[in-house]
Amino acid sequence: MTRRAARSVARALLAAVLLAGPSSATLAAPGEAPQHGTLVWPQASAPRPGVPNLNGATDSVPDVVGRIGAPTGLVIFTEGNHFPALLSPDILGAFPAWAKRDPRFAGLALDNIVVVSLPQPMIVGSIAHGALTLGNMTLAVSRRSGLFPDVLMGGLAPLRELAKIHVARDEAQLFARNRGMALLIRRDDANAVLSLAGLERPGLRLVLASPAEPGARGLYLRALAGLLGTDGARLVIANEVADFPGRLGIQHRDVPDALVAGYADAGLIFRHLALYYSRTFPQFFATVEVPGAEQYASTIAIAKVRNPLHAKAQAAFLEFFLARAREVYPRYGFAAMDREDYGKHEPLR
Repeated sequence: MTRRAARSVARALLAAVLLAGPSSATLAAPGEAPQHGTLVWPQASAPRPGVPNLNGATDSVPDVVGRIGAPTGLVIFTEGNHFPALLSPDILGAFPAWAKRDPRFAGLALDNIVVVSLPQPMIVGSIAHGALTLGNMTLAVSRRSGLFPDVLMGGLAPLRELAKIHVARDEAQLFARNRGMALLIRRDDANAVLSLAGLERPGLRLVLASPAEPGARGLYLRALAGLLGTDGARLVIANEVADFPGRLGIQHRDVPDALVAGYADAGLIFRHLALYYSRTFPQFFATVEVPGAEQYASTIAIAKVRNPLHAKAQAAFLEFFLARAREVYPRYGFAAMDREDYGKHEPLR
């Protein structure tokens, strides 16, 4: 069996994995061929006793958390860039216990909450077309399969697409605003870029959100043009590494993986994600702040799904989430939202 085939089979066998512990990957020195190291992502849920646990480098299914094929208590489909906050002990880690303390929700079975945290076009596409393919495995995304959202999270534009096909209800509520972009660099790089203008350096290799993520990519391009001018932005984009082995089209995976594998020297990514990687993998990464980037921020909203499979759990989660996200998300690098903006109702149709 080839290495590629073995990797695909491993992906097909693994039901769910996301973030925890440092990796043993190595970095390529300047001028050397990449060593193809990769991050071993921390798991979002504890391994189950006796269950085979394939948690090794790219032999992991990215961004599907929970037990596929088992009865679900709640299903969330979301854009992936706020996963450190959503999957944290403060949000999904605390929700089941909160529900059990409330007589209205104490009977809910919340031992299997499934979260799909992918770029917004992938979320829309998987729901619209009824499937999500991971290597050799295709998951049916439908009410019949049970893998169908009760709750949606994302920007207003993709949520409006889901409202048009009668999946999302007709309004959403804002709950988070990021603080624009920052630079993620390799900690061991003696020639590391230490400012946004440094990205113009000839020969530098830059990774950022791909065209498969138009919302994030467009935001970064506007920020570059606004902060460096049109010519400066053009020089920066000329240094972009558009593709590399193993690229998924998921910026919160691709950017740190490209740096560790030696395919890029710097990455542009949302500030809260840069901080997360620097804290989670301090032996690999450092964050460089970008003054003025916060003016190029974007928001995330939450919306209900029509005719949810888990209506009571949907109601419980929205009540719990909106009561605490305003306090919790700034701890994970997001901006503090004014009371007037937080929870603001936005029409989707």
